[in-house]
Amino acid sequence: MATSTAAVAELDPTLPAAAGPTPPLLAGWQRLSAARKASLVAGVLAMIALLALAFYLANRPDYRVLYANLSDKDGGAVLAQLSQMDVPYKHADGGKAILVPADRVNDVRMKLASLGLPKGAVAGFELMDNTRLGMTQFQERVNFQRSLEGELTRTILSLDSVAEARVHLALPNQNGFFREQQKPSASVLLTLHPGRSLDRAQIAGIVHLVSSSVPEMDPKAVSVIDQHGTLLSQRDDPANSADARQIEYVRTLEQMYTQRILALLEPVVGRANVRAAVTADVDFSLTERTSEQHRPNQGNEPAAVRSSQTIEEGREDVVGPAGVPGAVTNVAPGATQAPINGPGAPVGVVGTDGANTAQQRRREQVINYEVDKTISVTRGATGTVRRLSAAVVINHLPNPDAKKGPATAALPPERLEQIRALVREAIGYSADRGDSVNVVNAPFNEPKVEPIELAWYENPSVLDVVRSFAGPLAILIGGLIVFFGLIRPALKMMRPPQVEVSESGAAALPAPGSQLEAVVDDTVERPSLPQPVQNEPTPEDRRLADARRLAKENPAAVANIIKGWISGEGATA
Repeated sequence: MATSTAAVAELDPTLPAAAGPTPPLLAGWQRLSAARKASLVAGVLAMIALLALAFYLANRPDYRVLYANLSDKDGGAVLAQLSQMDVPYKHADGGKAILVPADRVNDVRMKLASLGLPKGAVAGFELMDNTRLGMTQFQERVNFQRSLEGELTRTILSLDSVAEARVHLALPNQNGFFREQQKPSASVLLTLHPGRSLDRAQIAGIVHLVSSSVPEMDPKAVSVIDQHGTLLSQRDDPANSADARQIEYVRTLEQMYTQRILALLEPVVGRANVRAAVTADVDFSLTERTSEQHRPNQGNEPAAVRSSQTIEEGREDVVGPAGVPGAVTNVAPGATQAPINGPGAPVGVVGTDGANTAQQRRREQVINYEVDKTISVTRGATGTVRRLSAAVVINHLPNPDAKKGPATAALPPERLEQIRALVREAIGYSADRGDSVNVVNAPFNEPKVEPIELAWYENPSVLDVVRSFAGPLAILIGGLIVFFGLIRPALKMMRPPQVEVSESGAAALPAPGSQLEAVVDDTVERPSLPQPVQNEPTPEDRRLADARRLAKENPAAVANIIKGWISGEGATA
């Protein structure tokens, strides 16, 4: 036994002195080489950075638009107020939009509104709030005009189709010494949203809005143009406007009849299997007819007297003066004795019997009777439908027996006649008016659009899912690479040698020959100088050969020696 101990001792005559217990973590750290220590530190720092990035992404606030399309002045005022309120913000859309956290959008808007932000690019009557001492009458008038223009601009901007607006007012100075006062006028410039337009009713509303806001302004004095310089408020010629209204009326009438036809046929043949068109011939001519009729009086009714005129003439005998002048001269003459219907005196002869003379009398009567007369005035109504023409095309429907024939089939004649009857009833068909209805059944030649098959990596839904999981997945992969590439190898090297514990509580040695055979059998390559070529073994080779032979022949003794080294008690014979 002593020989064995001495032989093994010759392998390493200087044993390390026993030291106090070292913390496992520090002991593992000391076992690492400098390269492993650097890799472990780098891996730990990388893992901390990845965890911080994941925490930031998980708790990053979702930003929403607070205001968009603000002027530079309003944008600067809003940003200054957000900085004072300690609200984080970001810019988007090239600086035209201001974004804040989604959970604070409504709160921030209410607070900014209480402060009067954003004020808008156009100032209104708030200009009158900042009056200063010494302001002239001209300055006051200019400020009032600017305020009125700003308020009108804000009102016009509330329309959906208007993106921007400018109002220019020409308010002449009213003077009571002038006999003829100049009337105010206005000009309005509108910038419409892309793809939108204003109809005549909306343009008329803008004109009346401006004219009603300025005293004594005539609506004809308001001009409205768009961003292209087109005059929108131009008063059309009555004839041209009448033609436009007539065309619009005909179009509306045709659309009404077309919708009636489609409403009846779409539930029957399907929405995509019917096409309809209606043409209306409308009479817009205005006819006025006046007739006057005369007829004689009829029946036994007495004729109505319209006017009556009577002229009477007669002859009188006048007694002239006779006898001796005296009292009898003043006595009135007596009644005449001549018969009324007696023969008249000859023409041209006047009786001169004594002092008597004769005067002729004549009676004339004119009676005008009323004559019957009928006067009628007839005015023809405008917009009367003179004729309607309806054309309907029905697509071939799917063939119920498609296995034995084509996929689609024509409609039977009786069904086409039913559809024709429905169309007639829908448009109010009138044979006297000359209406016509034509229903045709033909297959629709619809181009087949081949669906574009995208690869799975080009599918938008897949791309959205990849974008949503790209960040977390990249962090996870990076963490795994750092852990298995840098941290895990260093941690394995920091582990202490595993010592099995026996049932009695003592540290059990490795199985005889298990680790020693590995040490003996393994050939460790160490850098060394080339050995001299010699046939005889060196003392080191002999001692190493003895140790190997001892380990193979008596492994228990070698195990006791190693146990003593580990416990620090030294070898026992």
